[in-house]
Amino acid sequence: MQMPSTTTLYTYWNTIRGARSAPDRRDIDPTRIREALANTFILELDEHDRFSFRLAGSHLCTSYCRELKGRSFSALWHDRDNDAMETLIRAVTEDHAVALVTFQGSTALQTKVNFETILMPLRHNGSTHTRILGAMTALEEPYWLGVQPVLEQRITGLRLIWPDEISAEDTVREVMSSVVNDVQFTAGSPTALPTTIYGRTARRYAHLAVIDGGRDN
Repeated sequence: MQMPSTTTLYTYWNTIRGARSAPDRRDIDPTRIREALANTFILELDEHDRFSFRLAGSHLCTSYCRELKGRSFSALWHDRDNDAMETLIRAVTEDHAVALVTFQGSTALQTKVNFETILMPLRHNGSTHTRILGAMTALEEPYWLGVQPVLEQRITGLRLIWPDEISAEDTVREVMSSVVNDVQFTAGSPTALPTTIYGRTARRYAHLAVIDGGRDN
């Protein structure tokens, strides 16, 4: 995790959940995450079984030059990344993993900026299937951010953090098969080129970098 808002929100989420796989929506006290609040959001499942913004912080809305409340989270992603994002969301809501994603946002003028976002399961009425807690923060702040709206975004890297420390290999393979049609498969697994991301060894699948990690790595 590179950004303070991401680390702050993840640490708070991990603290209030205790021994549970996810905290309850009612457990969240906004005053305890003041420094991350402007980049924090809550997603809810809509009538089309897609996730939309229920709440979105002011810095996040500024990056997109519009109010995000009620807008589709799923629609933000490039068509080629839709299946990957849906698979990640299932890992969060059904398997209670934490998804850490980096992506590149583009404007109508093809200016680009990189973001980090985190998605964490959140209980609502006893279920983790309808709410997600997250944060989204620009890794840099070019002068035009907040003037030129981000219109399209592509995933550049992802990491799954598992609270119960189970292997993420099956889900990673499912994500990769969802978005990389030109990857060759050998013995049931996609070929991956090793690389280094933020000082950690990662596997490169086409335009994505995957870093496996346990609960606190």
